[in-house]
Amino acid sequence: TWHFVAPQDIRWLLALTSARVHAANAAMYRKLELSAPLLARCHTALSQALMGGRHLTRTQLGQCLNESGIVASGQRLAYILMHAELEALICSGQRREKQFTYALLSERVPQANTLDRDASLAELALRYFRSHGPAQAKDFAWWSGLTLKEANIGIHSVQSQLAEISLDGKTYWFSPRMQESKQPGPRAFLLSIYDEYTIAYKDRSAIAEKKYLEKLLSMGNALTSVLLLDGKVVGTWKRVLKKGGIDLTLNLEKPISQSEREAIEREATRYSHFHQMPVTPVFELVMKD
Repeated sequence: TWHFVAPQDIRWLLALTSARVHAANAAMYRKLELSAPLLARCHTALSQALMGGRHLTRTQLGQCLNESGIVASGQRLAYILMHAELEALICSGQRREKQFTYALLSERVPQANTLDRDASLAELALRYFRSHGPAQAKDFAWWSGLTLKEANIGIHSVQSQLAEISLDGKTYWFSPRMQESKQPGPRAFLLSIYDEYTIAYKDRSAIAEKKYLEKLLSMGNALTSVLLLDGKVVGTWKRVLKKGGIDLTLNLEKPISQSEREAIEREATRYSHFHQMPVTPVFELVMKD
């Protein structure tokens, strides 16, 4: 998974978060026999392969590593490249038609002003709660990969710039400029996997009924292709691409009203405009009390 960030932010973000990712990867590094000396050799080989503004695919980099006497394929190659990315050696390169490439970060991204650790914690906390609030400290820790202690340090540094509210024994932080939506409901959204609305919070109890949320999360932490209605997950969706159109199956967790159905149909129309293809929505009730 690549996380797309502004070029001027990538170095301080990596400096702030990479150690925790390395710690999470440690068991796999050992399993794949990726020792520190071997990873240093990998970095040298990758630098030589990409030097001079070259942008190479994962397959090409695997070949370069193999030519340097380093076995690099499958998961081993993936973790070698991830380690190099976390160490700010390589980053995403230019697209080559449908293929992704890698490039040297030093050549791809100009040096920018650096932030010390405290300033980085403060900046990330402020950005998170301005864009994701209301949210809790544990949500920020979950999203960023920081420890809860680090998350609280960041919040404390910028709390004068945030608003705070306590509900049901939980403390939420958010931008004081946040306003309630004035658009009349109901409103529907078709969300893809890893949408920030569903993945960016540790506590997701507010986005669906408890029983249904447990079912959705039973296969993992990511909610896949969910249908949102007035902020609540009420079902899932699946598309089938056909010649000249898209069949959009909407699996509903509960019955909906006519106005809610119309809201979903409007969202299906918006989806149709995005693909520039006609979309045929099909409603199915898959859960009953």
